[in-house]
Amino acid sequence: MEPSLLKNIETAAGILRNAKYAVAFTGSGISVESGIPSFRGSDGIWSRYDPKTLELGYFYENPLDSWRVIKEIFYSYFDDARANRAHEVLAEMEGCGMLKSVITQNIDNLHQQAGSKTVYEFHGNSQKLVCTSCRQIYPVAEIDLSSLPPCCRRCDGLLKPDFIFFGEGIPADAYHNSLRDAEKADVMLVIGTTGEVMPAAQMPYIAKQNGALILEVNTERSKLTAAITDIFLQGKASGVMDILGGKLFSK
Repeated sequence: MEPSLLKNIETAAGILRNAKYAVAFTGSGISVESGIPSFRGSDGIWSRYDPKTLELGYFYENPLDSWRVIKEIFYSYFDDARANRAHEVLAEMEGCGMLKSVITQNIDNLHQQAGSKTVYEFHGNSQKLVCTSCRQIYPVAEIDLSSLPPCCRRCDGLLKPDFIFFGEGIPADAYHNSLRDAEKADVMLVIGTTGEVMPAAQMPYIAKQNGALILEVNTERSKLTAAITDIFLQGKASGVMDILGGKLFSK
């Protein structure tokens, strides 16, 4: 590891230890090492699948076609994904009072799997299904996906993954909780996001406008790096966060 990166990690650890209201903001890059590829880019999911299958209107008009793709991507392809060290360090930080919440763009449930309790899911959660008629919510593990499209046990309505489709609004609670914590944060730890997906990408800017220091962990420089980042920690999320955790939790 380059001495400059190690020095920056030590500086970041000092900032986090002294923070009064630290918040994490995570994107797809934190989950890549868990086996979940990004949706965008040359190797992203949308280079192999048509994004229209996750358009809300298409889903209602073609539920079977849409569900075939949904099942393949989210419930077969991603089925073996497990939380990595970056997720675990965030959970450990929350557990010892260093971190107030995680605002995430991810729908993979890996923050909760790692032990994080206060997670604001900007785009929902793939591990829940919601009835489009009566709004009953089911854990996906309780629903048989061998017969598509799946239906509600209570009213026989069409079930939909409880994450945000194209053309669908951000969940109000997730948005307001994220906005509140972005405004209250004195430090925001940004991990694995390009800063391009709106409106989620507003959160680091809102934190900065309210005086927060921005610590960014990314493999490459992002839209945020030159604009608002105070300390840039370049590297894979699990590796950087493992070292950062060592600095934070050392006696």
